[in-house]
Amino acid sequence: MTDHQFGPFGITTGLDSSAESIAAAQAAEDLGYPAIWLSGGPLPGLQTIVDLVGATTAIKFISGILAVSKYGAADVAATYAELEATAPGRFTVGLGGAHGPMPIATLNAYLDELDVPVERQVLAALGPKMLKLAGERTAGAYPFLTSAAYSAVARKVLGPDKLLAVSHLAVLETDADRARAIARDTIGFFTRIPGYIASLKRQGFGESDQAELPDHMIDALAAWGSPADIKAKLTEHLDAGADHVAVNVITGETGPQPIEQWRALAPSLLG
Repeated sequence: MTDHQFGPFGITTGLDSSAESIAAAQAAEDLGYPAIWLSGGPLPGLQTIVDLVGATTAIKFISGILAVSKYGAADVAATYAELEATAPGRFTVGLGGAHGPMPIATLNAYLDELDVPVERQVLAALGPKMLKLAGERTAGAYPFLTSAAYSAVARKVLGPDKLLAVSHLAVLETDADRARAIARDTIGFFTRIPGYIASLKRQGFGESDQAELPDHMIDALAAWGSPADIKAKLTEHLDAGADHVAVNVITGETGPQPIEQWRALAPSLLG
């Protein structure tokens, strides 16, 4: 497996340039997390990445993901160059969001234009064609809402030398019904998005599974329980061939960053 110095476990979260987000990034760094994968939806712009890097000292940031339909290659390259000059090695460009009839061609054209070293690019990849492109043109792949069984398949497609970093949901809740309800609410949102519908189907979750969200599906796609329970579930990805798991903590609430959950998980995940 590859070593991109992200460590086995990092964080997935959405941050902006607010004082609250800056404080959350600093807290994650203080807790010892080596990397934050910045969710693309909440990201207000490239300046936020500059702000977050500037407000911290060592933690790495990966855009997970920048939609190529929203961010021009020249602007992304300029942001990368700015950060590489002031904080070398701390920003990796994660790309995706190539919507339309020819996503592979769209991404290929974008990568042709993007002036960023290949080893500092990753692609959001769910299907086999996108995984193959990630392995051929970038440092590796960053899938979300996938099981450990998917990681084994993805490793075979990518080959042994490419980064496989997966984002996995986690609920720090030992009550099974409550934990699954929190996870079910989030997972249900993605079962309405075509790319995820197809991905889940490839993973063996058919129409009835996606409509009913049974326990076995929730348990495959979300880790829950105690910190030790969550680490054991996330480690299944590493055992299957992933290099890194970005832990996407969900609480059933929107708004505050889950700093207390990051703190509770840190001894198990980073010890």
